[in-house]
Amino acid sequence: MKIKYLGAAVMGLMLAVSGVAHADRLDDIKKAGVLRVATFDSNPPFGFVDPKSNQIVGLDVDYARAVAGKLGVKLEIQPTNPANRIAFLKSGKVDLVFANFTITDERKKEVDFSTPYFASGTQFIAKKGFLKNPQQLNSLRIGADKGTTNEQQVRAQFPGATIVAYDDTPFAFAALRAGNVQAITQDGPKLVALLANVPDKANYEVSPFTISNDYEGVGVPKGETRLVTFVDGTLKELEANGTAGKIYNHWFGPASPAPLPRLFKIGDPQKS
Repeated sequence: MKIKYLGAAVMGLMLAVSGVAHADRLDDIKKAGVLRVATFDSNPPFGFVDPKSNQIVGLDVDYARAVAGKLGVKLEIQPTNPANRIAFLKSGKVDLVFANFTITDERKKEVDFSTPYFASGTQFIAKKGFLKNPQQLNSLRIGADKGTTNEQQVRAQFPGATIVAYDDTPFAFAALRAGNVQAITQDGPKLVALLANVPDKANYEVSPFTISNDYEGVGVPKGETRLVTFVDGTLKELEANGTAGKIYNHWFGPASPAPLPRLFKIGDPQKS
C-alpha cells in the first residue's frame, strides 16, 4: 500500500516538474498582466524622454505598445543603453528589448530575435564637408556607442581607426563638438534624427555612404519560441493593416523632424 502511495506521489511530482518545465515567458506575461520592455531613453526617434509628458516615447515604444495591446496587458518601460540590452534579457529584468537592436550571428548565441521590423546602415556624422569616402576612416578618431554593431563594424573594416567608446550617442556627439573625435558612428536614421534636434546642425552632416546593411529586431530571451512566434505574428499584422507604416511616418515621414524614405517593410527579404 505504501509503495502504491509512494508511486502516486512520485508521479504527481513528475507531472508538477513537467508543468514547470513547459511554462514559458508568454504565459508568465499574460499571468502578470504586464509586458516589461527595455528601450532607449535618450536616442530619438527610437526612444527618448518627451519633455512635455516626461514619458519615454519613440518608434520602438510605439511598436512595444502595439505588442502589449495585442497581448491585452500593460506596458512597462525599462530604460536601457546599448551595453545593457542583452544583460537585461538574460537576467530576466525585461521580457523583450525594443531598442534599435541590430540582429547579428554573435548576438544570436545569447538571445533570440524577432523578424526584422526596421532596417538601416552604419553611417557617420562629421563636420560638414570633412568626410567624403570610407577610406578616410582608417586615419580618424571615431566615437561609437559601446556594445553596438556600429563599433564592431568599424573595428573590423577599418583597423587603422582609433575607436573611442561612449555610453550613448549624445555623449559621442558631445565629444565630436569638443574635438575629442573627428567623427561618430551609428545607424543612419538615428544620426539623421540626432542632427535634426541640435542647434548647430548646420555645422555637421551625415556621411554620404554606409558601410553595412543592418536589420533591427525585437530581442527575446533565448529559447522562448512561443514568444518569438507571437511577436513575429504581431509585427507582420502591423505591416499588413498599415499600422507599421503609420508608426514609421510619424517618426520619419515627410512632416517629421527627421524625414527619411521607408525602404524596408516587415517581411521584405534581407540583403547582405
